[in-house]
Amino acid sequence: MTLLQSILLGIVQGLTEFLPVSSSGHLALVQHYFGFQGSEDLTFEIFLHLGTVLAVLIYFRKMILELFISLFKWGDSTENRPHRYHRNLIFYLIVATFATGVVYLVAGKWFESLEKYPVVVATMLIITGIIIFISDYIKNGSIPSVSMGIIRSFVIGIAQGIAIIPGISRSGSTISASLFSGVRRKDAASFSFLLSIPAIMAANILKYKEFTSLGAKQLFIYLAGFIASFVVGYAVIALMISLIQRAKLKYFAIYCWVVGFASIIYFSVIG
Repeated sequence: MTLLQSILLGIVQGLTEFLPVSSSGHLALVQHYFGFQGSEDLTFEIFLHLGTVLAVLIYFRKMILELFISLFKWGDSTENRPHRYHRNLIFYLIVATFATGVVYLVAGKWFESLEKYPVVVATMLIITGIIIFISDYIKNGSIPSVSMGIIRSFVIGIAQGIAIIPGISRSGSTISASLFSGVRRKDAASFSFLLSIPAIMAANILKYKEFTSLGAKQLFIYLAGFIASFVVGYAVIALMISLIQRAKLKYFAIYCWVVGFASIIYFSVIG
C-alpha cells in the first residue's frame, strides 16, 4: 500500500464512519475497485478507525469528562442528580457494548470474512439505505438516553454488532435502532458516537500484537491514513448531528442505493 492510497482510504473512513453509509463497506468497495494491495488488512482498517475514535474523544471531550467525574459523585442531593443520570448513561453504554461483544463472539469472524465478496457488501449497502430511509420517518421520540433502559440499550448494542458486516453502517444501525425504540434524535446521535469508543478500542486491544510487528515504513503509511481519518471524521461529526436532528438521512439512503446497485452491476459484469 502506498502513502497516497493510505491517505485516500483515511479520507473515505473519515467521511463514512459517522455518515450512515458504512465505512467498512466503502473501504472494501474502494479497495476492490482500485485493486489496492492489502484489501484484507484488518490492522490497517483498525488504524483508520483509531483516527475516527480520536475524533469522537476530542469532539465529545466535555461530555466524556462529565461522565468520568460522575463516577466519583454519589449521593441523593439535588446537585448530584445530574451525576446519577450520567451514571445511568455509562451503564447503558456498558450494556450495549456487552451486546455487541456477544454478537462478535458468535458471528464476528464470519461477518468480517464477507468483505471478500463485493456483491455481498454492495447488497448490505442497499439494506443500510432501507434502514436509514425508514428511520427518517420515525417521529422524534421523547426518551432521553439516560432513561433508555436495559432492553433498548441491549438492542442498540446488537445493532452495532450486526454492523460488523461490511456494508451495514454502524452509525446508521445504532441511530436507527435508537430512533425505532423512541429515543430522542439528538440523544440517539450522541449515544451512537459514544458507543463507538469502547467497540473500536476493544478491537485495537485484540490487534495489539499485530501493531508491534509493523515496520517503520509501513507504520508511517498507516499513520498517514490515521491522520486523514481523524481530520475528516472530526469535521463530519457536527454535520451528522445536525442532519439527524432535522431528519435528513434519507439523502444518504438514496446514495447507498445508487452505490449498492451500481456496484452489484459492475462486479457482476467483471466477475
